[in-house]
Amino acid sequence: MLDRFATPLLRTPLQAMARLLVRAGVGANAVTLAGFGVGLVAAILIANSAYAAGAIALLTSRLLDGLDGAVARETQPTDAGGFLDISLDFLFYASIPLAFAVAEPTTNALPAAALLAAFIGTGSSFLAFATLAAKRGMDNLAYPDKSFYFLGGLTEATETLAFFVAMCLWPAHFATLAYLFAALCAVTTATRIWWGWRTFS
Repeated sequence: MLDRFATPLLRTPLQAMARLLVRAGVGANAVTLAGFGVGLVAAILIANSAYAAGAIALLTSRLLDGLDGAVARETQPTDAGGFLDISLDFLFYASIPLAFAVAEPTTNALPAAALLAAFIGTGSSFLAFATLAAKRGMDNLAYPDKSFYFLGGLTEATETLAFFVAMCLWPAHFATLAYLFAALCAVTTATRIWWGWRTFS
C-alpha cells in the first residue's frame, strides 16, 4: 500500500547512486546478488539473536534491492535480471521469519509458520496475476518500471520491511507482530484473488 508513496521519494537518490555504480562498471545483477547476500547475513544474525545488527543488514539488503532496478534502468533491463530479482526477493522474505523461529523456537516457531503461510498467499496471488497479465499484454501504469505486472495490496515491500525492523527492535513481541502481519497479508491475498477473478472474468 505504501510502495507507491515510498518509490517516488527514493527514486532520485537511487538514480544518483546507480549512476555511480554504472560508471564503476557494476551491473544490476551483481547488485541483486549482493542484496540477497546481505539479506542472508541479516537472517543469520537474527537467528543468532543479534537483532540490532540484523536490522542494519536487513535495511542494507533492501537498499540494494531498490538499487538494482535503478542500475538496470541506467543500462539495459533484462527479463533474466527481473526473474533473478523477484526470485531472490521471495527467498529473502521467507528467510526472516525462519530466522526468528531458529532464534527462539519455543515461542516463535508457530507464529513464524503462520507468517510464512501468509507469505505463500501473497506471493502466489501476486505471481499468478502477473503471469496472466503478461499473457494478456496488460501494463500497470502505477509501476511502469517493473519487469512484470506489479499488483499492489495492503502489504507490500514497505510494510514488510517496517514489520521486519519492528521485529528486530522488539524481538520479545515477535509473535504478536507476526500474527498481526499474517492477518494483514491474508487481507492482501483475499483482495488480490478478488481483483484477479474480477479482472480475468
